Amino acid sequence: MFYIGIDIGSTASKVCIFNDDEIKETFVLPTGWSSVKIAEDIKVRLKELNLNKENCRIVATGYGRVSVPYADKTVTEITCHGKGAYYILGEDCTVIDIGGQDTKIITVQNGKVTNFTMNDKCAAGTGRFLELMANTLGLNITEMCKMSQEGDGVTISSMCTVFAESEVISLIGSGKRREDIASGVVDSITSKVKSLCQKHSDSFNYFLTGGLSENKYIIEKLSEKLQLKVRSSELGRYAGAIGAALAAKDLN
Repeated sequence: MFYIGIDIGSTASKVCIFNDDEIKETFVLPTGWSSVKIAEDIKVRLKELNLNKENCRIVATGYGRVSVPYADKTVTEITCHGKGAYYILGEDCTVIDIGGQDTKIITVQNGKVTNFTMNDKCAAGTGRFLELMANTLGLNITEMCKMSQEGDGVTISSMCTVFAESEVISLIGSGKRREDIASGVVDSITSKVKSLCQKHSDSFNYFLTGGLSENKYIIEKLSEKLQLKVRSSELGRYAGAIGAALAAKDLN
C-alpha cells in the first residue's frame, strides 16, 4: 500500500509518496490558473507510476485541497505542515511557512500542533508579495535576494501588497538603486515574519518550510531578525505534502 500526500498551493503543488515508512518519491508542479486542472495532472502522473485507488490512500491539503475529488480525505495545511516538519526534523519546532497566499507560524510540541498564527491575505509578507516585487524590479526571486545583499537604506512601510507595490514603483521613479529597493523588500518580508513569530514567545527551534526553504539569504535574514538559528531542509518545501501522506497512513 502507498500513502500519498497532495499539497495544492496557490503557486506550486507538491506531492509526496510513502511506501511503508519511507518516502518513495516527491515531485512538484506549478499550480497554474486552475487547482482543478493541476489535480487532474497529478492524477495522470500518479497513474503513470501505477498508483490508483486500489493500491494507495490519498490525503489532500493546501489552498486547493477541495479540488482533489479522488482524495480519501482533506486535512488543513496547518496540521499537515506541523506533521511534515516534525517528521523531517524528528523534534519539536516552530514552523515558518512563507506561502504564496499567506504566511503561517505553527508551533509543534510533543509532535502536535499547539499554536498557530496566520497573516492577512493581502499582507506584504507572503511569497506572492516577494514574487510581485521581484517582477516589478525586472528580476526573479533568486536574483532579487542576491542583489539585496548589496543594498541598504530603503524601508518598505506598507502592510498591504498593493500599496507596497505602489511604494516600490515610486522608489524606482525617484531614482533609488535596485539594490537598495531589493534590500528593502527582503527586510520588509522578514520583519513581518518576525512580528508573527513574536506571538509564539516560547519558540526556540525555528524551521522554514515552503518554496523559500532553500533560499539561503532568506534563512540568513530570518535568523538575524529572530536572533536564533532558522533551519531548513531539502525536503522543506514538501512539508505539507509529507504531513498529508502521513495522515493518509493514519487512515488504515
